[in-house]
Amino acid sequence: MNALIDNIADLGSEEEDDDYDVEGGERRAKKDVGANGIDDSSEEEEEDDEEALRAEGSGFVIDDDDEEEEDPAERRKRRKRKHRDRERDEALDEEDLDLIGIDTEPREAAQGKYKRLKRGHRGTGRARGVDDIFSEDEDGADEVEEDRRRPGPHIDEFADFIEEDQFEDDIEDDREVGQPGINLITSGLQAAGLDEGAEEDYRAAFGDGTDYDWALALQQEQDDEEHGSGKQLQLKDVFEPSQLAERLLTDEDNEIREQDTPERLQLARKPFKKLDVGDEGMEARLTEEAIWISNLIWPKKPLPKYFEKPFRKAVRKVLEFLNLEDYEVPFIFNHRKDYLIHAPEDFEDDPDNDAPLDVRPERLLIQSDLWEVFDLDLKFRAFTEKRDALQQNYEGLKANNPDVVDPAMEDLVSKAVTIEEIQELQDYLHFQYSAELKDLRLLESEANGTQKRANTSRTLYDRIRGSTTYSFVRALGITPDDLAKNAEGAGRRQYVEDPIQMPMQLAEELVDPTENTIGLQVLRSAKMMYIQELITSPRLRRYVRGSFYQNAIIDCIRTDKGLRKITEDHAYYEFKYLRRQTFLDLHGRPDLFLKMLKAEEEGLIQVKIRMDGYPEFKKKLEKMIVSDNISEVADAWNALRKELINTALDRMQLIIANGVKETLRARCEEELAGRARENYYNKLDQAPFKPRGADIGSTPNVLTISNGTGQRGDAICYAYIENDGRVLENGKLSDLRLGNPERNIPDSEDIEKLVEILRRRRPDVIGVSGFTVNTRKLYKDLQEIIAQYDLRGPIYEDPDDNLEKSDPLEVIMVNDEVARLYHKSARAAAEFPKLAPLTRYCVALGRYLQNPLAEYISLGKDIVTLPFVQNQTLIPQEKLFDRLENAMVDMVNLVGINLPDCYDDPYMSKLLPYVCGLGPRKADRLVKAIQANGDDIVARFDLIGLSELDNRDLKAAMGPKVFQNCASFLYIPFESTEESSDYLDNTRVHPEDYDLARKMVADAMGMDEEDIKAEVDDGGPSAVIRRMVRDEQTEQIHDLILEDYASEIEKKLGNRKRATLETIRAELIEPFEEIRQNFAIMSSDEVFTMLTGETKESLTDGMVVPVQIRRTFPDHIEVSLECGIEGGVSESEFPENVGNGNLEPRHVYQPRQTVRARIMYLNRKALTAQLSLREDLIRQPPRKDFNRIPGEWDEAQELADKKAEEREKEVATGRPNRVVNHPLFYAFNASQAEEFLGGKEPGEVVIRPSSKGLDHLAVTWKVSDNNYQHIDVLELGKTSEYSLGKQLKVGKYTYSDLDELIVNHVEAMAKKVTEMTKDERFQQTSRDKTGKLSCSLQKLLYLLLICEPQTNGSTITAKRIQSASCTHFASIRSTQATSGSATWRVPGRNQVLGPSRSCLTHSNSRHTSTRI
Repeated sequence: MNALIDNIADLGSEEEDDDYDVEGGERRAKKDVGANGIDDSSEEEEEDDEEALRAEGSGFVIDDDDEEEEDPAERRKRRKRKHRDRERDEALDEEDLDLIGIDTEPREAAQGKYKRLKRGHRGTGRARGVDDIFSEDEDGADEVEEDRRRPGPHIDEFADFIEEDQFEDDIEDDREVGQPGINLITSGLQAAGLDEGAEEDYRAAFGDGTDYDWALALQQEQDDEEHGSGKQLQLKDVFEPSQLAERLLTDEDNEIREQDTPERLQLARKPFKKLDVGDEGMEARLTEEAIWISNLIWPKKPLPKYFEKPFRKAVRKVLEFLNLEDYEVPFIFNHRKDYLIHAPEDFEDDPDNDAPLDVRPERLLIQSDLWEVFDLDLKFRAFTEKRDALQQNYEGLKANNPDVVDPAMEDLVSKAVTIEEIQELQDYLHFQYSAELKDLRLLESEANGTQKRANTSRTLYDRIRGSTTYSFVRALGITPDDLAKNAEGAGRRQYVEDPIQMPMQLAEELVDPTENTIGLQVLRSAKMMYIQELITSPRLRRYVRGSFYQNAIIDCIRTDKGLRKITEDHAYYEFKYLRRQTFLDLHGRPDLFLKMLKAEEEGLIQVKIRMDGYPEFKKKLEKMIVSDNISEVADAWNALRKELINTALDRMQLIIANGVKETLRARCEEELAGRARENYYNKLDQAPFKPRGADIGSTPNVLTISNGTGQRGDAICYAYIENDGRVLENGKLSDLRLGNPERNIPDSEDIEKLVEILRRRRPDVIGVSGFTVNTRKLYKDLQEIIAQYDLRGPIYEDPDDNLEKSDPLEVIMVNDEVARLYHKSARAAAEFPKLAPLTRYCVALGRYLQNPLAEYISLGKDIVTLPFVQNQTLIPQEKLFDRLENAMVDMVNLVGINLPDCYDDPYMSKLLPYVCGLGPRKADRLVKAIQANGDDIVARFDLIGLSELDNRDLKAAMGPKVFQNCASFLYIPFESTEESSDYLDNTRVHPEDYDLARKMVADAMGMDEEDIKAEVDDGGPSAVIRRMVRDEQTEQIHDLILEDYASEIEKKLGNRKRATLETIRAELIEPFEEIRQNFAIMSSDEVFTMLTGETKESLTDGMVVPVQIRRTFPDHIEVSLECGIEGGVSESEFPENVGNGNLEPRHVYQPRQTVRARIMYLNRKALTAQLSLREDLIRQPPRKDFNRIPGEWDEAQELADKKAEEREKEVATGRPNRVVNHPLFYAFNASQAEEFLGGKEPGEVVIRPSSKGLDHLAVTWKVSDNNYQHIDVLELGKTSEYSLGKQLKVGKYTYSDLDELIVNHVEAMAKKVTEMTKDERFQQTSRDKTGKLSCSLQKLLYLLLICEPQTNGSTITAKRIQSASCTHFASIRSTQATSGSATWRVPGRNQVLGPSRSCLTHSNSRHTSTRI
């Protein structure tokens, strides 16, 4: 039946495909429903029969199995057919033949190529998935292409519908397919009947077709490689390089995946060459490196001196593990810990052991030390590579120049211990033998076959060295190397001999017409040459650097910019004038030096490192370079030598100082990063929250709740997270405040909803957090709700009386530093797209309660944004993340990974890259291998493709070396019902110790060899342990004497296993016991910082801060700080004249008004503060105490800068910046004084500097609201420019001091104004707004009104009453005396305002006013 059905697809349109009847093999007739015969499918839609559809689709589905079974012969035939079709397409068309002059008959239209139709159908083939993209089988596409070329059994009724014209892109494609060959052109010319001459002309014009055969052949080969059958499509053919690098899919990443070396070791050693030094060379290298590293670490270890040699041996053993075994730090720390501990019994026969035999075991290296050894190992690699390159250059130089023997190089290369010293030797070699090294490089390039143009140019120093001028240099009598030897006191001293000529005479004799034409030039060149030799001398540089490090001191010199910007409240003020700081002074304060360098980068200070006692040091070297002769010539030469050594030392000190600065920077960064790592490790070192009675390490069910910022109208979001990490419920609440039964205020409706959720879900704990101090109110509300509704926590058995109990449900504050980064991140949106950001915040809080380690690690590189130490931003981000990553690696391997549960979990799988031996790439390979093995992992040995109990064909997830590193940190839960499950796979016991653990169990259970063999034959290698677990006999392990085991193992195998045996015993009793610290409940200081953003340094007692008035009461004022803390001001802390029978606070302060206050007591636990508004306290802001040592602070410079600043202010403002010793004196101008007095009572006074000069003062006092008077005070009898005058004159009145002036002048006027304002005729209204008077005021002839301020003072105006219809009054402004008005002068200090009318001078005017 299949033979009757043609299942070959023909070229045609989609409409033809729709019209073709597959079952009948005939074309269905179209329905013409329109005038134009267009098929309108919108009128009628037939329902497809499922069986008919399957029958129709059966001929169009490609069978993958059939494709795979196709043999290579058929594939070759198809390629041949494809090649023939290509040649047919390459034939010349009419335009080509017409171009070369060949007459042809036109083709029929039916012979069109339908090239664009082919393209369209090529794109409508079977859709290919991701697996098909990377499959090597391209036969399906070739088969479809071949089928399209076969002629169909029917006639194409649209054959003439497509025109033959080709577009430009089609023509271009034809060119790419091929070019006409010579045979086609020759046959075409012959068919045209041209003679030989004409043919030659055509060939000369167009070629014979073979000119570009070589290019066509190369193109063909490239096409065959790219599109040939069997060509594997690679990722780089599909993705951009940046995408591959981001996804770790580059060739380099794949190489890291496949190489059987821990990933972190590969990445760390990537910049260095592979060690290939042989066994003996490696032994010598490890010994040298152990000494090199021990000298750097041992001074920091607080261990007795007799542990130094054991410590060095421990370091060497760690280096063996790192370099020979490729073990990572967690593996060494957990499974080679016996080599890190000094036990006296282990070193009884060791001749290098100086420790007493009765000393207790001591841990020589802790885990952080191992990471330091790892880092120093990398630095030693860099050091040795540079040293070997230097040695190679020197040996090549000697081989090419046998007469070259340099004592400095021969002696110092082997003594160099730092990269700085190697670099100095390298500089010296290139300076001293520049020309010889150029010749050597030229010879090497010729030997390597890379020709280089000979560099014939010579440096200035080479020219001097080759001229007669160098004789003057030798005449100085001592080489820099000999000078350094004299200074070191090494060997016999080299004495200096003087020439017989004076220096200038010798220079004149050495004049060279080609280089130096006069003696002065010779002298200048010789001095420059000798100075450079002194500077580049490696021995002298080494000696000077050693002295520099021993006597280095640090000075901070402020710049002009720093003088202005670094004020007393600036963070950099603590070192603005700091002097003579030694390295010991900076010990324990790495951030201080880093802050100095940061300030230097900002241009605020200069950090100068110099040698203490530098003049004495120079004199010491001067004695080493001068001769002992006594003559005029000797004095001239000695003066020249001193000049040269002084110049060289000054320049050398600058060079060394820069190097010391960078070295000190690196060490401070490392120390600060180490502190950050330690603090981060402590944060990671906490188990999940443990409710009372729960098992250690169990995961709780939690409900977390937050009110965000806690503003009015903000929703309260919650989320319930099950112990498996699923978010089962979330929602929003509006109000959780309890009611007040005494006032008949019911509880809010949301309380019932919350109680129902808590009783239904029964969480183990409630976690609360938020962004402001309002969160504490929510915390208190929840505690009250739990107490009132008697909500209980989980039931547990009391160990004291063995009774089941339950405590009130616990509410705790949760650290939200991870949740704040998570809730608005792209990761949170992708994970919970339907949840609000605040709900995601709650989810993160719950996860933190359940697994703090996983929450921190989920941040990835964003972890560097969390603060772990002060001034953390001074550490480079890469260095900081490297240290934090080490902490994550340590903690993940301490906890272990449940491999079956974590490998395919998107959240928990983020921990896999931190497993020892793994990394992002190898963890990805591990996951894919497990998936390839059917998502089934039975035992640890499955990871390397080995199956102990069955013959499963497994794909290896890693190599043996990586498995050795990671095996014990990936555990597989033990299933007692599964015979293939191994108990040891659920422990921290390494597979290399499985036999030892089984032996221990057998001995503990008293089994002999026959019993063991019987158990093993029946149940496999771990049958003995299965029996122990089944019979619950694990406690018998305690009866074993592990010391005997350890001694026997060391004698027979040479391995130390004492600590390992302890681990095995502990793991057999409690597999993967939780050994982290308990969940860290936040302290009050931590809660304070989290909710306020303030620290102990940024907010403390004694500070003056701005506060906002909330409410005022007669006996206290409620305020709030900017950070949200609520505060109170008691009556005793009110300002003067407020409270205590004076003005009420409500008349002085308004709600939302901002004022300054001093913090008297800050309650960090309750988030409250007690403050003071007293002016005398506010004017005394606390000064930071830097605990300066005398002599380390340049007080003279500080005082000079302050005086200069005052003088600048005087020049800028035109007013002397005076300081008067009086509590009412302020450095204000007029507007500042008015602003200061604005919130105070009338009569308050401010004394301030005057703009009229140093012999004037100004007194400003408040008349009334918005009315002030400025009084000019003339000082007489001044003893100095800035002292207060002995007499103070105001107009015609004279006073002896400021207090007398205030009492007898200002307060007297204020008293008169007060009496006027208390008069019944005084009204708070304005003259232009007066209207009808009230009935009670109709009997008055005039009113008293206060005007607005004028340039010459304030006025009190009296207005005659004309009508009884005036209803209200406002303030009046009287600009000048007009007709109908009169002015009363306020009585002075000797006048009294009485009740009689004679106190006011009355006139028959309508308006009267009193001017002050």
